[in-house]
Amino acid sequence: MNAETGPAAKPDDDFRSLAEVHGSIHITGSGSMRRLLSFIGPGYLVAVGYMDPGNWATSLAGGSAFGYTLLSVVLLSNFMAILLQALAVRMGIAGGVDLAQACRLAYSRPVGIILWLMAEGAIIATDLAEVIGTAIALNLLFGIPLTIGVILTALDVFLILWLQDRGFRKVEAVVIALTGVIAICFIFEMVYSSPDWGNVLRGFIPQTDILTSPDMLYIAMGIIGATVMPHNLYLHSAIIQTRRIDDSRAARREGIRMGVIDSTVALMFALLINSAILILAAAAFHSSGQTEVAEIQHAYELLSPTLGASLASALFALALLASGLNSTVTATLSGQIVMEGFIRLRIRPWLRRLLTRMIAILPAVVVTALYGYSGTARLLVLSQVMLSLQLPFAIVPLVLFTADSARMKGLPAPRWLTAAAWAIAAVVIALNLKLIYEVLSGGFDL
Repeated sequence: MNAETGPAAKPDDDFRSLAEVHGSIHITGSGSMRRLLSFIGPGYLVAVGYMDPGNWATSLAGGSAFGYTLLSVVLLSNFMAILLQALAVRMGIAGGVDLAQACRLAYSRPVGIILWLMAEGAIIATDLAEVIGTAIALNLLFGIPLTIGVILTALDVFLILWLQDRGFRKVEAVVIALTGVIAICFIFEMVYSSPDWGNVLRGFIPQTDILTSPDMLYIAMGIIGATVMPHNLYLHSAIIQTRRIDDSRAARREGIRMGVIDSTVALMFALLINSAILILAAAAFHSSGQTEVAEIQHAYELLSPTLGASLASALFALALLASGLNSTVTATLSGQIVMEGFIRLRIRPWLRRLLTRMIAILPAVVVTALYGYSGTARLLVLSQVMLSLQLPFAIVPLVLFTADSARMKGLPAPRWLTAAAWAIAAVVIALNLKLIYEVLSGGFDL
């Protein structure tokens, strides 16, 4: 990929991604805290992608099979996400474009098409996890058959349209409220499970076993893919532009600072949720010798009898449903952003949503019909590993663009942040290559 040198051309003002909400939220207040409140929102829309049903599958599998060991991967992934989302904020505010637009402006059309297809693949993999997760939650809570539940998830397009018609702040408010529901459910789950906190703390220390065990590496890659999600980089660089920020250097610098605070706090919250899922699986299942609880419904069935709390399973399913509903919002927005940014194709949001969802529903229907719950568990984890494989195709352009002073209009990323981001890219690429080698050499069978 060869980027053009010098400043990139600006996108047409009448063809901005999410044009209907671009610059729609005014920054109010004279004090720093009041101004910060105007920026709170985009970080939580990004954070819900880090606690979607795909995260549940990988964390449940990792916690039940390996105890607290993979907590270090959850922690490392979260710090990766914080740094990369900080670059996405800078892309949107300093550069004035989202990542998809920047790629279209900088690269040749064939390269842009390839990157667009990779981004679409990431969104479909994310949508697949949401389809399966929401269908499982509907089955557990209301007894709706899996295949029917998968088909019903197509109706969430009406939820998205209803929210968007009421303004972007309403979208953010609903997402934050659903995130609160997830948090409350897991607070109770932690109380019920009574984890060994000494082992929890030791789990955050990286172990060499993660690299030497193909099975552990596979789950670790799933955790990375479920946490550092490529479509979130496109999403964040666009939705941060819903804030109306003056074009002055001082205003843009403040906007970057406020946006990074918003996303960092939100992602630390996501870290607590993701850690809680893995800790719950380790405390409830691994410690009792149940090391193969990789299916969400299996965890649901075992939680109440294992923990001795009748509400444990119901709260688990309720949190899963809130997670699935939350994630549909961000997947819809991400799909719109990459399509408008990469190929300048603007179609009605409901049609875009239905197209993406239909592509995700097809394999989900086939798998649920043929293999039931066991097939959905494997498909969930595989979808997250696919996200990890696609991640470098979003990270590399993001780091290149945000390090360029001309593209960032005099506000490039600090050198330490660029160096850290390149290190993250190197780690992800190296782990991807190792996983591919393990699969091709027969060390692990997908």
